Amino acid sequence: MVENGDYIPICKTEVINDNLNPKWRPVCLGGHKFGSKDNPLLIECFDFNSSGDHVLIGKMQKSVTELEMLYREKTGANFVIPSTRQRQEKVLKGQLFVDQYCEKEQFSFIDYVSNGFELNFMVAVDFTASNGNPLHSDSLHYIDAHCRLNSYQKAIMEVGEVIQFYDSDRRFPAWGFGGKIPDGTVSHCFNLNGSPGTSEVAGVEGIMDAYGSALRSVTLSGPTLFGPVINMAAQMAAQSLSSLNNTKYYVLLIITDGVVTDIQETMNALVKASDLPLSVLIVGVGNADFTSMEVLDADNGRRLHSSTGRVATRDIVQFVPMREMHSGQISVVQALLEELPGQFLHFMRSRDIKPQPLPTHFPQAST
Repeated sequence: MVENGDYIPICKTEVINDNLNPKWRPVCLGGHKFGSKDNPLLIECFDFNSSGDHVLIGKMQKSVTELEMLYREKTGANFVIPSTRQRQEKVLKGQLFVDQYCEKEQFSFIDYVSNGFELNFMVAVDFTASNGNPLHSDSLHYIDAHCRLNSYQKAIMEVGEVIQFYDSDRRFPAWGFGGKIPDGTVSHCFNLNGSPGTSEVAGVEGIMDAYGSALRSVTLSGPTLFGPVINMAAQMAAQSLSSLNNTKYYVLLIITDGVVTDIQETMNALVKASDLPLSVLIVGVGNADFTSMEVLDADNGRRLHSSTGRVATRDIVQFVPMREMHSGQISVVQALLEELPGQFLHFMRSRDIKPQPLPTHFPQAST
């Protein structure tokens, strides 16, 4: 509650379906969001409706201090429907229990990246036939003789130039998918530079050069599968994590012109990757209907489920159709990177990884 008595939203949980006793993931609130621990917080519980017309189950007003007491005393607080002219008494609708409570020093994204933490950029480019013949000017892969960038080049440049600022060696894995490579097989994860040994290229310029070279040697094919490139990126992130190198966080940019056809395999890969230091940014180019892609982006509070019933531990996806960004006031890179710091911090906090001050090197005295 602010000074004039109004409430402003400061937190929203994920959606839990078909459960009369839901248990939400821990909520992390910075002290700046609620001010004093004694300030009243309005807590509302809704029955989710995909149309957006959610039904209020009940509400309560509690301060952080009171929520802490619920945790320590192992008691519940009542959700009620307020009284109205037609109904004079409040109606009990359920109870809230606080299973965990702790106070910790919270570090910002800047705290991490200014103390040696890096973002490692990776890119995967769609080489499916729906992009059109690269030799024709109406193709999404057309390379303009006057150096006007196509949609793929724009996405690589705009996102890559921001991410590379946080990467010390600026060597980026770059892949293609959905293309027929020179040996005649259709590959859903091939090295963009054509090398059989390494997928890494030097900087954003290296990605652009490898992309242009691949267009001359790879035949567009299909279908559109995301699973293999997400699994490849996850494998790299897992190797970094297993080496106890907790200062690297990976960012995979997927650029595509069509709706993914291996949707369940993609969700399986994303659920598995949600435990790893990885975020996936997806840019949709062209005029396809990307509505079904939004299921991968858990912005509506629904967590992804794998085919085995496993639930994603966090949201790691941000999907943006490029045409909507270019017609509005926000850029593609702003829309894509909007959630990245929060995803980064969620992972670090879940692992209790703290930024360590960089060692100070003093010049040695000479004699």
